[in-house]
Amino acid sequence: MYDVLVIGAGPAGLSAALVLGRARRRVLVFDSGQPRNAPSPAAHTVFTRDGTPPMELLRLGREQLRPYEGVEVRDSEVIDAVRNADGSFAAVLADGSRVAGRRLLLTTGMLEKLPEIDGMRELWGTGVLHCPYCHGWEVRDQPLGVYGRGDVALDLAGILRGWSHDLVICSNGPSGLTDEERRKLARYGIVLREEIIVRLEGRPGKEDGTLERIVFADGSVLPRRALFARLPQQQHSDLAERLGCTLTDRHQVETNADGQTSVRGVYAAGDLAQPKQQVIVAAADGAVAAMALNYELLMEEFA
Repeated sequence: MYDVLVIGAGPAGLSAALVLGRARRRVLVFDSGQPRNAPSPAAHTVFTRDGTPPMELLRLGREQLRPYEGVEVRDSEVIDAVRNADGSFAAVLADGSRVAGRRLLLTTGMLEKLPEIDGMRELWGTGVLHCPYCHGWEVRDQPLGVYGRGDVALDLAGILRGWSHDLVICSNGPSGLTDEERRKLARYGIVLREEIIVRLEGRPGKEDGTLERIVFADGSVLPRRALFARLPQQQHSDLAERLGCTLTDRHQVETNADGQTSVRGVYAAGDLAQPKQQVIVAAADGAVAAMALNYELLMEEFA
């Protein structure tokens, strides 16, 4: 019986395991080996580690768990999780085996739903980007595209003005913008293109990948250095839903400030529960949930 089963070995999961290990807890971390930011060449805004490749951050995170004998990391995917009769939980693995823990911490993360545009997937993480705070500095003062419609596109374009004033919104069809919103774009020199996008052309590659041009259905071409897109998301795993956790309208897991979900004994941290999705925020969220978990276990034992 482990004290805590941590499902997900990204920044939130490994950070939580570190806190719990130092609190002398028996912890098992499950790693499915599918990190969301694997296509990106570097993780940014990470205190003391700015620009470190994502996989190197995870390697360091796992390495720094080694001194804590209570922490184990297992390269396995959890396909289900259930509550046992005694109130503990069981993680069910692909081979049918089960592992029991007193508490569950879900750190399985989120995934973007990429539109079916030729070149979008190949350039994701290098030429097609999701976060100005993570990637804006590298493309500052360059010609940038904004993919999206309505308020989402308008808001993202407003944010990106902090990095570049050469902005074009590409709505891939009717933009849904009002006349007043169109006038606002014109005032700030932001161009709107509503033509259908047929493909993105550029140089795929994790180390030097970049977008070069956007090709529209009418044959016209728009040179751009990067395309920023705020896309719909889905959970990387359906475990939270299987357990009955309440979800938000953003399809994330609803938690309190300590990471407790609507299901007693089940916590969630990182991108799965945090609207501000950055490596350093996920790591902090995991640490907060770990301290709450340890406190809950201590009070249970003390009683």
